[in-house]
Amino acid sequence: MHPGSRSRRLALAGLLALLPGGAWAGDTTVARVDAGPATVILSLQRREISVERDGMRFGPWPVAVGAPESPTPRGTFAVLAKTINPLYESTSTGVVHRAVGAASPLGERWIGFLSSGGDDYGIHGTPWPVWVERREAVSHGCVRMLNADVKALYDLVDVGTPVLIRD
Repeated sequence: MHPGSRSRRLALAGLLALLPGGAWAGDTTVARVDAGPATVILSLQRREISVERDGMRFGPWPVAVGAPESPTPRGTFAVLAKTINPLYESTSTGVVHRAVGAASPLGERWIGFLSSGGDDYGIHGTPWPVWVERREAVSHGCVRMLNADVKALYDLVDVGTPVLIRD
């Protein structure tokens, strides 16, 4: 799942290179957060996510993760983009779903952490909270959170924040 086309991501990368300290690119936030360094930590086994910042831990919040046939990638990544009310574009059909906000398949926030082979992986909200509440493995590799929780996470991280995904 992803909130936009490859050309939009490349344009965003160009903006990041040209505008140190951040800027707005459409609805994608690339502004810095005025706080100390943070790290996002996702435990796939516990299916929970938290943020460590300035010696404090925020969360953990429950998540739904990638299905066995399309698992959430493991490793160390970084926040590549942050988007408020992202548009969902199907990776299989290319169809853009016009619903935004809480009704969107991506919910109210997108925190992208990996772009690979035409697919984008991110942490995002969902209009189907039961999947998160049950901590299901249902997505195409993304990490789904309750919309209120992903808003809190969104406010704690910046583009460049490390994202650690482990078993």
